[in-house]
Amino acid sequence: MDVDASRRGRPSEVADSAAAEPAGPHTWLGTNPVRGEGRSSESLPPLLQHLPGVFTGTAQSLVNWARSNSIWYMTFGIACCAIEMMATGGPKYDFDRFGMIPRGSPRQSDLMIVAGTVTEKMAPRIKQLYEQMSEPRWVLALGGCASNGGPYHQGYNVVDGVDKIVPVDIYVPGCPPRPEALLHGILLLQDKILHLSAKAGAPPAPPVREAVAAGRGPG
Repeated sequence: MDVDASRRGRPSEVADSAAAEPAGPHTWLGTNPVRGEGRSSESLPPLLQHLPGVFTGTAQSLVNWARSNSIWYMTFGIACCAIEMMATGGPKYDFDRFGMIPRGSPRQSDLMIVAGTVTEKMAPRIKQLYEQMSEPRWVLALGGCASNGGPYHQGYNVVDGVDKIVPVDIYVPGCPPRPEALLHGILLLQDKILHLSAKAGAPPAPPVREAVAAGRGPG
C-alpha cells in the first residue's frame, strides 16, 4: 500500500515541481538545468519595435546603401603611405567594420587607394589597374604625394598627382596621413556613394585637368 501510494502521488509532485519552475529557456548540463540569458538581446530596441514593417524608397537608394557599406579596396601600395593603409586595416582601427574588404585583384575591387608617390614609370601600371576594375569604381588619393606630388613634385620623374592619370573622388592630405584621416576619407566616400544620382543619362566625369582647374582637385 505504501508503494502504491507513493506511485500515485509521484505525478502530482512532478507537476507541482514543474509549475514551480519559472518558464524560460534553459540548457542542461548533466542532470542540472542551467538557466540561459534568453533571447532579449536579439530583439529590436523599443523605439524600432513600433515602426512600421514597410518602408518606401527607390531601388537606387537601396543599391547605393549596399554599395557604400561593402567597398572592396585593392591591396595596392606604392610607397610609405601604404603602411598607413595597412595600419588602418589592422585590429586597432578595423577597416572591416565599415565593410572594407581587401581584394588582391582589380576585377574584384571597387576602390583603388593610391598610397604613395606616382612616378612616370608607374603611371601606366596604375592606369591599367584602374581600367581592369569593374564599374562603378572609385579612387582615393592617400597622402600628399598621390594628391599633388608632395615633397617630390619637382622631380623629373614624379607625376604631380594621380589625378593626371585617373579621376580621383577623395583626397586625403598629409605626409603621411594618419589612419584616422583615411577613415574620414572613407566616410566621405560612403556619403558620396549614398547620394549618387539614378539618372541613366548622366554626363561622364569631366577630364581630370578641367576638374583640377575648376577647383575640385588638391589646391
